Amino acid sequence: MSKFREDAVALLADALVDGGTLAVGGFGLSGNPFGLIEAVRTLGVRDLTVVSNNMGVDGVGLGLLIENDQVAKVVASYVGENRLFAQRYLSGELEVEFVPQGTLAERLRAGGAGIAGFYTRTGVGTEVAEGKPHAVFEGREYVLERGLTVDVGLVRAHRADPEGNLLFRRTARNFNPLVATAGRVTFVEADVLEADFLDPDAVHTPGIFVDHVTQAPRREPVIENRTVRQRPALAGEAV
Repeated sequence: MSKFREDAVALLADALVDGGTLAVGGFGLSGNPFGLIEAVRTLGVRDLTVVSNNMGVDGVGLGLLIENDQVAKVVASYVGENRLFAQRYLSGELEVEFVPQGTLAERLRAGGAGIAGFYTRTGVGTEVAEGKPHAVFEGREYVLERGLTVDVGLVRAHRADPEGNLLFRRTARNFNPLVATAGRVTFVEADVLEADFLDPDAVHTPGIFVDHVTQAPRREPVIENRTVRQRPALAGEAV
């Protein structure tokens, strides 16, 4: 049976409820599943715990869920581009668990692989490690981090086939393959829905981790920070 779906909202309603947990792929705005995030906003579920590298920017990506008062807690490694997110965190309206970026990636990977926890040197001696078990290996201290699984994973892929096999495009690969494995139910939006199977050698995420695939909405690429500078003159070029 094909995993292609016309409408994700009704399916999300069965998988994500008030107080649920949600992991979302992307790094900044690269690789964000914008259409699926908007479907969650349409669904209107509240008190969500969102696991993501960051929370988008104001009015874009996961910033939409912050603005719509749907998020109670965020597990992330970076929050600097979303002013509303920062304001609500500093005012105590939003609970935030900061996780070092590599640790967050490994927690998602471990959860998807069925690994309950792992030891890492990252964070030892900082607030990140407070209250967590420690152990010494070969004379060095490590902190125990838990694997992460969530109710729903939202993923953006470049190409998907009917079995849900995925191929990501360049830097949009980022956290998306990890989120795909960590979701108990994983939704994918893809730029291209292939009629036939992807070449097995080209598959980044096997379809066993994917439940539903929708067509990604076509839109202009969103640029998080646009920086423009004067091009320096070349030698011998008139200024």
